[in-house]
Amino acid sequence: MKYLHVPDSKPRILPFYLAMEEYAARELQEDVFFAWQVEPTVIFGRHQVMGSEVDVDYCRRHGIAFYRRRSGGGCVYADRDNLMMSCVTQSGEVEQVFARYTARVVQMLRSLGLDATASQRNDILIGGRKVSGNAFYQTAGRCIVHGTMLFDTNMEHMLGALTPPADKLKSKGVASVRSRITTLREHLDIGLEAFKRHVRETMCDGDLRLGPEEVGEIERLAQAYLDPQFLQGNDPHHTVEHARRIEGVGLLGVSLDLRHGCIADLRLTGDFLPLCDAREAMLERLRGVRPEAKELGRALEGCDAGRWILNLGNRELISLLNYY
Repeated sequence: MKYLHVPDSKPRILPFYLAMEEYAARELQEDVFFAWQVEPTVIFGRHQVMGSEVDVDYCRRHGIAFYRRRSGGGCVYADRDNLMMSCVTQSGEVEQVFARYTARVVQMLRSLGLDATASQRNDILIGGRKVSGNAFYQTAGRCIVHGTMLFDTNMEHMLGALTPPADKLKSKGVASVRSRITTLREHLDIGLEAFKRHVRETMCDGDLRLGPEEVGEIERLAQAYLDPQFLQGNDPHHTVEHARRIEGVGLLGVSLDLRHGCIADLRLTGDFLPLCDAREAMLERLRGVRPEAKELGRALEGCDAGRWILNLGNRELISLLNYY
């Protein structure tokens, strides 16, 4: 298996690396592997409902990006202290592909003296605690396996950004998370860069390098992951709720009913002062609009939200409604 390099070290967003997997599956004949890092990001599975898996408000407040991937599985958090790993190989039975890949990763960790094992599903454990989770999908007759490797990470962000795990664990806090997962920093006396070198040397027996034109094609493929329709997924109907205290307005909460990613209905709550039937006025403008900043801005052109709710500006309303 060859290690696949990009020709530079500039930081890139997570969709670039997902597209890099796709490109390798379509265009390269050899089995390849590569590791990568991103700024704080949440990535959720192909069949998950974003609003049920990601605390969108928390992510926006803390500058955490969020994207959907094409593989199944659950929602994970990644940052610069967390190594992400991708393997593109020959297609085959899911169980066999997972078994081969996780066996190689386990052996790589054991070569560092770690008590690593593979779970029956898709996790890799050290001393019975999860250090890596992996997902799988097939495309162009090839198989893509990718996953996390927790060298270290911001546990507070992990807890806050992932909605269902956070709901289950908030009562027990970060201590509960740490009781079920571990990081390599707890077990190794080498740094992240040294670990990355060990991964390359152990998992691969040679190198392949992408050229500028190939990187350009990958960047083009990455645009599909930024499409709001892909981000939303195929969930036809769900509800999201946001609430915020706005200076001069008071507490304003909004519950959006989304159908196929567009606003179908909304409800308002809080101690704000309405100057008319604010719900109906908003729906007249916003029904059928995708709740993303540009679309909301276009829909609200020529109107003043302060005529609906005392002291409310269009910018504050767009920020509150913005879901993507």
